[in-house]
Amino acid sequence: MKWVKFRIKTVTEAEDIIISTLYDIGLEGAQIEDKIPLSAWEKEQMFVDILPESPEDDGIAYLSFFVEKQEDGTLKLQDEPTTVEQVLADVKGELEELRLFCEIGEGTVTVDETEDIDWINNWKQYFHQFYIDDILVIPSWEDVKPDDREKMVLHIDPGTAFGTGMHETTQLCIRQLRKFITSKTVLLDVGTGSGILAILSLMFGAKHAVGTDLDICAVDAVAQNCEANHIDPGQFEMMIGNIITEKEVQDRVGYECYDIVVANILADVLVPLTPVIKNQLKPGGIYITSGIIDDKEQTVVDAVKAAGLKVLEVTYQGEWVSVTAQKEQ
Repeated sequence: MKWVKFRIKTVTEAEDIIISTLYDIGLEGAQIEDKIPLSAWEKEQMFVDILPESPEDDGIAYLSFFVEKQEDGTLKLQDEPTTVEQVLADVKGELEELRLFCEIGEGTVTVDETEDIDWINNWKQYFHQFYIDDILVIPSWEDVKPDDREKMVLHIDPGTAFGTGMHETTQLCIRQLRKFITSKTVLLDVGTGSGILAILSLMFGAKHAVGTDLDICAVDAVAQNCEANHIDPGQFEMMIGNIITEKEVQDRVGYECYDIVVANILADVLVPLTPVIKNQLKPGGIYITSGIIDDKEQTVVDAVKAAGLKVLEVTYQGEWVSVTAQKEQ
């Protein structure tokens, strides 16, 4: 599938009004490129673990809109055929009208053609092998160096939807897991994504792992990463569904059968999850949470205590927090 990209050079203050204006003519899903640092709220909501270093904000922004190109060369916009020339003229016209009452900066428009493959693979330029303490994390498109062949190696291909292990919250969970895993550990990974935490737990010696996720794509991601790391498929069971709200998922996961539950999600999800997940933990079981931006630490600690769990440790990395708790014996 081919797409035509309309890229507008503007100023950061005009981003919202341009996006809103062009939405009215059928352009949706703007890709925003600027140098504004992420706020704490944005970091928590995005939960992104691959981001290039960004220079200081210069006030300039680029807005890109993508329109599907048909085999006959026309564009498909609001389910109606049109042309590149017509869309370009409409965009320029809307920008000139906006310029009459607000500052939009340069307001120039460039047009390029792109394909899905660009979007699928562009992020790979930011993901290279790295270490989490003594663990080497490496994608499939890179080779293990001779000096690293004796180390614990996690082969991971996150795809476009799931994490790589680079994010601070993932690393916080990994360090806590290593403290508690034994050869008898049965683990539940809520929001497993690419399966990093559960796979590493099995590599650390855990007996069995169950992962839950809302995204059906996690099934293939986990299967591929298990195969890459020589994990027996019988050791890692995947379930799709919302364990917080779906009794059927809770029943399938099972009650009081997990030595460890790990949940690297967001604080706003951990709050309703915690009283539910207490039922899945064995007496004395360990609950490891992260995905918590620092100003939400107390919110999660309070939720853990309200569920009757004992807080064992709170650990930190950068702006992120992990809370580890235990169910009473």
